[in-house]
Amino acid sequence: MAAASRDDAPRDRVLTVPNLLSLLRLAGVPLFLWLLLGPQADGWAIVVLAVSGVTDYLDGKAARWLNQHSRLGAMLDPAVDRLYVLATLVAFLIREIVPWWVVAVIVARDLVLALCLPILRRRGYGVFTVTYLGKAATFALLYAFPLLLLAQGDSLFATIARPIGYAFITWGVALYVWTGLLYLAQFVLAMRAPVRGPRAGVEGPAR
Repeated sequence: MAAASRDDAPRDRVLTVPNLLSLLRLAGVPLFLWLLLGPQADGWAIVVLAVSGVTDYLDGKAARWLNQHSRLGAMLDPAVDRLYVLATLVAFLIREIVPWWVVAVIVARDLVLALCLPILRRRGYGVFTVTYLGKAATFALLYAFPLLLLAQGDSLFATIARPIGYAFITWGVALYVWTGLLYLAQFVLAMRAPVRGPRAGVEGPAR
């Protein structure tokens, strides 16, 4: 759990370009869920997911280009990713696109890590440090979801998308579990270390 220096700490900004892009993505979550469960307009749901992916890329770029890093952005960006994953899993479970155990594994992983956070904060740590594997796990799942939607039906596109979608979700779930274990290892190391001072080690949330 690396400590962030006071100079490198994100600023307490709210109205920034990256945050506005993240809020736009957040507004798309209920629309995305309604499209999947209401009219089952899978094509439009894929469009919403694609727009979310583009804005996710742009808000990271904007934060670097404009030097508009913020604590709100550090929390909001991965939280929106997690909401899209959760919303998609709920819809896919209801529509029987993915088996229940896939949903159970992903939700259990996030729940276990969420239960660790209050303990870390009491010991003077921030939240888990983001890893590239954690980002890769999220991206693999977000790529798998539109492919699995395209796989519904008997068209040529469905036949092509089906094995690719299954491959992405297999790798996504595997990486999600693996990174969960890595974050738990960070938690164990933090528990063995002496209690730190308040607000030490604040980093971006785990994905």
